[in-house]
Amino acid sequence: MLNGDQWSQLLRGFIDEAGDLIKQAEEYLLQLDQTPDDEDAVNGLFRAMHTLKGSAGLFSLTPLVSFTHHLESLLMSVRDSQRTLEPALVSLMLRCLDEIASMVGLIDADTGELPVDETHQNELLAALAAFGAPTIIETVAVMAPEASSRPCTQRGSLPRCAGCDAEGAWHISLRFEADLLRNGFDPASFVRYLTRLGDILRLEVIDEALPPLAEMDPESCYIGLEIDLCSEASKAEIEEVFAFIHDFCTLRILPPHSAQEDYLQLIRELPETDQRIGSMLIASGLLTEHELNQGLALQAQAEPQKAPLGSVLVEEGMVAPQVVNAALAKQQSVREKRSQESTQIRVAAHKLDELINLVGELVISAAGAQLRAQSHGDAGCVESTQIVNQHVEQIREAALKLRMIEIGDTFNRFHRVVRDVSQQLGKDIRLQIRGADTELDKSVIDKLADPLTHLVRNAIDHGIEPAEQRLAAGKPAEGQLQLNAYHESGMIVIEVADDGRGLNTERIRQKAIDRGLIDPQANLSEQDIHALVFAAGFSTADSVSDLSGRGVGMDVVRSVIDGLRGSIEIDSVLGAGCTFRIRLPLTLAIIDGFLISLGEEYFVVPLDMVTECLELDAEQLGDSTYGYLTLRGKPLPCISLAAHFELPTSHSKRRNIVVVNLGRQQAGLVVDHLHGELQTVIKPLGLLFQHLQGIGGSTILGSGQVALILDIPSLFRHLQNQVEGSAGNLRPSRIDISGS
Repeated sequence: MLNGDQWSQLLRGFIDEAGDLIKQAEEYLLQLDQTPDDEDAVNGLFRAMHTLKGSAGLFSLTPLVSFTHHLESLLMSVRDSQRTLEPALVSLMLRCLDEIASMVGLIDADTGELPVDETHQNELLAALAAFGAPTIIETVAVMAPEASSRPCTQRGSLPRCAGCDAEGAWHISLRFEADLLRNGFDPASFVRYLTRLGDILRLEVIDEALPPLAEMDPESCYIGLEIDLCSEASKAEIEEVFAFIHDFCTLRILPPHSAQEDYLQLIRELPETDQRIGSMLIASGLLTEHELNQGLALQAQAEPQKAPLGSVLVEEGMVAPQVVNAALAKQQSVREKRSQESTQIRVAAHKLDELINLVGELVISAAGAQLRAQSHGDAGCVESTQIVNQHVEQIREAALKLRMIEIGDTFNRFHRVVRDVSQQLGKDIRLQIRGADTELDKSVIDKLADPLTHLVRNAIDHGIEPAEQRLAAGKPAEGQLQLNAYHESGMIVIEVADDGRGLNTERIRQKAIDRGLIDPQANLSEQDIHALVFAAGFSTADSVSDLSGRGVGMDVVRSVIDGLRGSIEIDSVLGAGCTFRIRLPLTLAIIDGFLISLGEEYFVVPLDMVTECLELDAEQLGDSTYGYLTLRGKPLPCISLAAHFELPTSHSKRRNIVVVNLGRQQAGLVVDHLHGELQTVIKPLGLLFQHLQGIGGSTILGSGQVALILDIPSLFRHLQNQVEGSAGNLRPSRIDISGS
């Protein structure tokens, strides 16, 4: 008997599983919206609903079971080709899935209670009824038939027709679902009913799935049946016997004198149990128990060579070689799949976070040990700490990979967003996804949902034109929206691109002037003008709708991307489309950094942003906070970190410049000393320090000293604003740096 904690744990597992099933069902529905005749998608959708209903029944979640049943019943008619999934029905079923997701979210994992809004549910059920979904759950009692009156001889307890053999009989393969008994059906009643159609020559119970007695659920069905039936009935008549349990079993029927290939196919479709080859051949009707015993006896006589059973059966002519090969292939595929499934486990996110934190502390401790060993000058100890650091780095990489997940699941959610919003606006838009297998830290992906939603909705509303405007401009009526992800220079790049009208530079500029964001005489580049769309409250929409126009979306995008230590840039061509390009670090927990210092203060620059380092005389650089040099014929904006953070000026005659890049932009950071690469653990800043410009976090060095991690995107924007605001007062250095 389960106690309260165990029951709550199982219920939480169901809630997680239900979320996955709802997501699968939504993906199948959206797939069917594009290809209504996709049988695999229909079957997958039905299985998801059926599994969800059955699992909910285990926890007595009656409202969820009842509501899901109506969807399942409607899907049965779709699966049986009695109804098609037209767009209106897909939209309704998507609303029903939203209701199911809402119900799952309301489940109390401690008490198992499920409060529901019956008014809203009744509205959806009435809409389903309009499409022909049954409103009453019908139950059918299968009565035991009368015994067959056909003359036959007896073999054991089963009737045997005198003039029939297994080769001339129908072969019926049945695998019952676990919910069969819970829904009031008895497997034996169907076997008895079969005797009305003919004589059962052979019946074998497949009990491979039976668990130990202590683990057995008396309400679950674990068996399957292999039946040889001598009958003049048609396949449709035999299949009709099992019509009431069509949803609770897997049924395969082979006609008399079936070809060998039919039996091979049956072997491939058998339930995935790791049974021996002899049992598989018996279950397929290609071998009798007597022949199997003979084969085993001959195999035993083959000692000491111990020939494989399959070879013995082929040599004795009991089965064809192709049959044995098919059974062996089935057996091997089952083992491989089970081996793969056994390696997949579900771990709570907070446990992974704890592991990452511990690994981070290990990185700090290892750095401290190496620093102490170097200070003592013990060569052996230094070598040992270096080896430890190598292992720590391997542990760090392995731990971070545990939180890396594919971004495809996040991208796939937008099929629904694109469908709903485009229908609301009366536009025809197709979503294309590329790079779905690109991996990113789960903590980063979780925070990307809102920014990507804003960008996608803006692309649909503002970017892509209505069909008539697209046709007038010589474009296809169907708009294209792309989500793309790929790796670049140690970072992840995510693109949201459309083939719409693009950004209207002049209109953005005029709106910014009207709002006082820029001076009318300001000479801004096109890229700088495009960046104004990220200003708080900025919008070029003529009217406010429930989709956009309030100017509260793009500034949220910028702030979230900044919080992820990333950057966002815009590529736009008027009349051709617009691309928003987001660059993000792979992880937020541990990074490779480049250590620098200003006097006694230490700072860390993310290593993947460092391009090169330069050394110049302090007199050549001057004392100004902002300026620029000429690097290989191109201007390089520079910022003095000491002046920016109001730190004491260094008296060193030589200064260093760390050249950092952010997308296609470069800048130089003027610092005192360079200390090289290090692994660093990012610690978030407290509320007291979150207002600091240019600081993204902190870390602890091996010496125990705190080092601040530079927020490069924030420094870039601050530098750009300062340079633009005093463009006339800045003069380039006369030094032309031709190399690093």
